[in-house]
Amino acid sequence: MTVPTTSLQKACRLLRVLSDARNTRLTDLAMAAGVDKASALRLLDTLAAEGFIERDPDTKAFTLGPEWLALRAASVRRIDPRASVRPALIRLAQAFEDTTILSVPSGWESVCLELRPGTFPIRANYLDVGSRRPLGVGAGSLALLAALPDAEVEATLHAIAPALKRYPRISAAMLLREVESTRARGYAVLLDVVVERMGGIAIALPDPDGYPLGAISIAALNERITEREPALARALRREAEAVCAAWTPPAPNTAAARRRNATLASATPTTKTPTARKTRRTTTTDL
Repeated sequence: MTVPTTSLQKACRLLRVLSDARNTRLTDLAMAAGVDKASALRLLDTLAAEGFIERDPDTKAFTLGPEWLALRAASVRRIDPRASVRPALIRLAQAFEDTTILSVPSGWESVCLELRPGTFPIRANYLDVGSRRPLGVGAGSLALLAALPDAEVEATLHAIAPALKRYPRISAAMLLREVESTRARGYAVLLDVVVERMGGIAIALPDPDGYPLGAISIAALNERITEREPALARALRREAEAVCAAWTPPAPNTAAARRRNATLASATPTTKTPTARKTRRTTTTDL
């Protein structure tokens, strides 16, 4: 006997398909979800009215809305990564002498959840535990943004556009380029963007489904990032793999595991690492 598909099931299919950026128009969504076009339009209109999706009035393309992203953020908050990430932050701060940070997503923002100052005399004093920034502003925040599905990246950039006016060197178009670069190299690097001469390097911490639960980053002078970038990236990736392995991973051959492993495996630079320069000054710089 064939069990009829309910409207709720159809709506769930449409939301699931919408997370794939290749399917943003009505015809494509309906086809991919296995829902007739008329029913799809009716359900999408209802989801839009409730804030779960949005539709561009010019292109007619659909994107995920704020209510959907709020639900996703709520599911992420169930896991407190501090205990499992803290040893990694300590090791990184000791190895490279610069400040290490754990950032987590919260709605359209990233939140500094944990911070370990380094011993290098010149260090970034740009975040305190609990500090918030729009997603994409800062290396850890950029790593979080780049790890989101395309539809969520688009929705986020639209939502944070007003907040970006506080950062004259940052725009939505610039962040989109940085998202592409971050995905290509497997980790985020931002230099001279938030504060002159300061930068950061970061990698996302994906959950078993590949969604970012957090990001670990190292903040330092620009030259201390560029001169040691391969070594920093390798260390971040190694720590990220160890952290994620402790988060009850799925069976090794599942699609989710492959997505997460691909995210981490892409952060493996191969160039040699020059020795970083030292300085005797002790300075604290706001980023």
